[in-house]
Amino acid sequence: MKSVEMPKELFELNRDRLKRLMLKDSVAVVNSNDVYPTNADGVMAFHQNADMYYLTGINQEESILLLAPDAYDEGKREILFLRKPSEHLSTWEGDKLSKDEAKRISGVENVEWLSEFDTVFHQLMCEAENVYLNSNEHQRAASEVITRDIVFVRECMRKYPLHCYRRLARLMHELRAVKSDHEIKLIRKACEITARGFRRVLEFVKPGINEAEVEAEYAHEFIRDHANFAYLPIIAAGKNNCVLHYNSNERTCEDGDLLLMDVGAAYGYYNSDMTRTIPVNGRFTRRQKELYCAVLDVLKEMTGRMTPGKTIRDLREETDEVIAEKCVELGLLKRTQVRRLKSNKAPLRKYFMHGVSHPIGLDVHDAMYNHQKIEPGWLLTCEPGIYIRDEGVGVRLENTVLITEEGTVNLMSDIPIEPEEIEDIMNR
Repeated sequence: MKSVEMPKELFELNRDRLKRLMLKDSVAVVNSNDVYPTNADGVMAFHQNADMYYLTGINQEESILLLAPDAYDEGKREILFLRKPSEHLSTWEGDKLSKDEAKRISGVENVEWLSEFDTVFHQLMCEAENVYLNSNEHQRAASEVITRDIVFVRECMRKYPLHCYRRLARLMHELRAVKSDHEIKLIRKACEITARGFRRVLEFVKPGINEAEVEAEYAHEFIRDHANFAYLPIIAAGKNNCVLHYNSNERTCEDGDLLLMDVGAAYGYYNSDMTRTIPVNGRFTRRQKELYCAVLDVLKEMTGRMTPGKTIRDLREETDEVIAEKCVELGLLKRTQVRRLKSNKAPLRKYFMHGVSHPIGLDVHDAMYNHQKIEPGWLLTCEPGIYIRDEGVGVRLENTVLITEEGTVNLMSDIPIEPEEIEDIMNR
């Protein structure tokens, strides 16, 4: 991820908010992500642990944040541990952060080298009663990989079995759900970059191009703006419209196809999420436009219903009702079938099988528990769709939306979505 200059006050505020939630006589430990291998001596690009970045702004592997708000030694209440720079590391991997650079970025006054961690941690553990350790508690997280967090949890509990261990993730989910003004500013920037990519693609798409070429157009716009793809882009033409997480991106876009593009830029680790569906030849057929307008109506309806006090599940149930009515109008469902919406085997699931919203921030599917109620300051997606496999066509539309006390703010309002505007741009 490309670095973006951010004020250290943001990270200082985030740490202060976390410390206020911690019990008395507590220690909290946050680890960086690992650098994961591919094959032979290859490695994947480093992607920082979202909680580490949220609390420090540090974008470097093998870093550890240690918080002990009630430590006897005031100088040990916040400590950041880093790899010690060396000529060898500088030659092979590039410069590593100095202590002064880390202080400037994070606002943490006490920065030590990793070699000091075990000694300092033992001293603080002797004072502490409660220990907050981190893990990935996202409900859809894959758990096959043993992360640095899990290794640390196991080793810590082995060495110090009599402490009271607590889940840091519960506190972080609460903190990260409501975005600060600066976080919202970064996500707006990511949305602006996404908009430029989409407008570029509208003028590029035509019959005969490959999905990979479309992906490359987005990449060109994102990278030159110091952004990255927020997630693996979905560039799905023809029947690939109906594959929810399609990312092969290698099919030729043919005359008469719809092209579904689920793409978002990430800027400074903060993500956007957009989906648009466009006609490859620049004109919707009558049936395509009928389907498109149905989904667009649902998007507009549900955006207005995304209000504080509801849960994500509430939004899904309301969307089911709205989409079911559209499916009746499209001749896909009979009215008698609309009565059975709360079952996973409901007839509607043939045409709409995914959720309609998720939080977005440092993670594309950001930290949240199902029972949490939407609050002002949340960033959510709204992404209804209708997929007709029998006709080999699907439409999904998605915006990134800010929740406020006054109502919802569509952060992608300047990204073309009306069918006439899309056709106009594509046929200039």
